[in-house]
Amino acid sequence: MGSKQSVGIVEPKTAVLGDLRLDNGSVLSPTVVAYETYGTLSPNKDNAILICHALSGDAHAAGFHSDGEKRPGWWDEYIGPGKAFDTNQYFVISSNVIGGCKGSSGPMSINPVSGKPYGSSFPFVSIKDMVAAQKLLVESFGIQRLLCVAGGSMGGMQALQWSISYPDALENCIILASSPEHSAMQIAFNEVGRQAILSDPNWNNGLYEDNATPRKGLALARMMGHITYLSDHKMREKFGRNPPRGNLLNSDSDFAVGSYLIYQGESFVDRFDANSYIYVTKALDHFSLGKGQELTKALSPAQCRFLVVSYSSDWLYPPSQSREIVKSLEASDKRVFYVELTTNEGHDSFLLPNQRQEDVIRGFLNMPVNE
Repeated sequence: MGSKQSVGIVEPKTAVLGDLRLDNGSVLSPTVVAYETYGTLSPNKDNAILICHALSGDAHAAGFHSDGEKRPGWWDEYIGPGKAFDTNQYFVISSNVIGGCKGSSGPMSINPVSGKPYGSSFPFVSIKDMVAAQKLLVESFGIQRLLCVAGGSMGGMQALQWSISYPDALENCIILASSPEHSAMQIAFNEVGRQAILSDPNWNNGLYEDNATPRKGLALARMMGHITYLSDHKMREKFGRNPPRGNLLNSDSDFAVGSYLIYQGESFVDRFDANSYIYVTKALDHFSLGKGQELTKALSPAQCRFLVVSYSSDWLYPPSQSREIVKSLEASDKRVFYVELTTNEGHDSFLLPNQRQEDVIRGFLNMPVNE
């Protein structure tokens, strides 16, 4: 095993792919996917791993775009030489989902008919559509079979969909902090966020201009979402009932946690698009493989080996939802390993440094396929 290092400076890339017929019958033409790669593809093209991101993520999963960049990619802790997804061994691909706003086809893309951004006229996309676009990208490398697809939260849903959409093209599947479908509560949180955007004076039916975007509504949506990513323990530890820095006269909140959420919301609007937030959360809410026997039947086409990881303090995607996946995989006689990690970090646990998580992922990937 090599020492842990960064993958260093990485180059964002864009692939212009073929037409893609979406679940709703619309055709995306062309299909544009933003992506990054880390490591080297083997001569036999049998060492490729696809990383799928969560709601607000993007293709920049590891390394830096420039020497001056302060923060690395969102999963840099786990991707690189000597890390869980060891780029000395694996060729790692990370792509931005379609419907997003970080370079792949989405509401911010230019409509070839009007010459203007699609905005809310962009066709609805599903998790299945996101995976179909990723399949086009993977095929563009000449890769017929992935060693692994991995992702947390929404990324876990994509990984799960991969296993049933393309069972012959996948050897391993890693699902972290995820679910086979949203509960009413999970849908409710997303609906409040969407309504905050729709209520913004600048919404304009999703046809807003660059200089008049629904910033306040998107910031409120992010504040709501961010609450669900943390645990009560983490919030108490980090904020307690403390006042914000400064004094009450120059703060928008009486409490430090409120000031923190306001900051999170305001910083989010500078890097995300309101329409994309609506599109992606709708894709999340509509994703449903069912429960019980229905879920077992939905997962029956899968042929790969699975690792499912949940987190004790995750109340947004609780361990019970991960266990539903495991139970149905076992019922359909699939090879599945399950680990519940004890953490205090809430839903964000899968993104944060955790030696146990690193060991579990590395051990799973290095385990002989027939075990």
